[in-house]
Amino acid sequence: MIDNKTLEPKISDSVAKLNALFGAAPEVAVVLGSGWAGAVSLVEGAQHLAYTELPAFPQPKVEGHVNEIVVGTIGAQRVVMLRGRAHTYESGDCTGMAGALRTLKRWGVKALLQTNASGSLRTQNPPGSLVLISDHINAPQRSPIMGEPGSERFVDMSAAYDAELRAHALKVAQSRNMVLNEGVYCWAVGPQFETPAEIRMFAAWGADAVGMSTVPETILARHCGLRVMCLALITNMAAGMSDEALTHALTLQQANASGERAAAFLGAVVAGLSELPSLQG
Repeated sequence: MIDNKTLEPKISDSVAKLNALFGAAPEVAVVLGSGWAGAVSLVEGAQHLAYTELPAFPQPKVEGHVNEIVVGTIGAQRVVMLRGRAHTYESGDCTGMAGALRTLKRWGVKALLQTNASGSLRTQNPPGSLVLISDHINAPQRSPIMGEPGSERFVDMSAAYDAELRAHALKVAQSRNMVLNEGVYCWAVGPQFETPAEIRMFAAWGADAVGMSTVPETILARHCGLRVMCLALITNMAAGMSDEALTHALTLQQANASGERAAAFLGAVVAGLSELPSLQG
């Protein structure tokens, strides 16, 4: 449960720091998951700030994540990139990104583009492919806004992943002659990988990809009024769908192998957002 009394002054301090260092907020924030770090190299005029300088931000301790924000432009679009996220499996707490996302909203960010590394439940989405998340399944039924006061806690999740942003990503993929399937993401807490029986169940529910992040951030983002889009980089077939043993090292290895292509596509998506009137002004 979020301790708003403790978190609020940290958010205020973090917003003040961001305003002092970077001025007005970019319209777009990007959370970089495993395999997506190469997108940082696309940011022009990049300014870096460690999470340790922002009291509302988490201090993730997972291999493959760097704890900093990067502010700059991609094409004509200003952007802030978050290199590192808090995962529920680190502490059992699914509220770890609350301070960061509420800081971004308070600063003036309008849209959150999430990225992650996922396992595939569908043969049409093999390792190395990208999936545009159209919906999600909260398998553990845990909520980062449990205990929040007021009627705002009853967040409408029927369109959690913004239709206009998804249409934009699909248009960019088409312009690059690239296959980008849409799919449903299933959140599993981890840190253990799923069993083959669990994967069969998730597939029967309608899931196309599975991973250990994203859903808590989407709930938090929608609760504070951020628009959300998510791209998943498929790093492996889920348990029971291949003979390959699943390890975190393998996930990172395969994510890095496909990372350059994923980052280039993400950069094109972000650059094109400057043409969406609903995000500007």
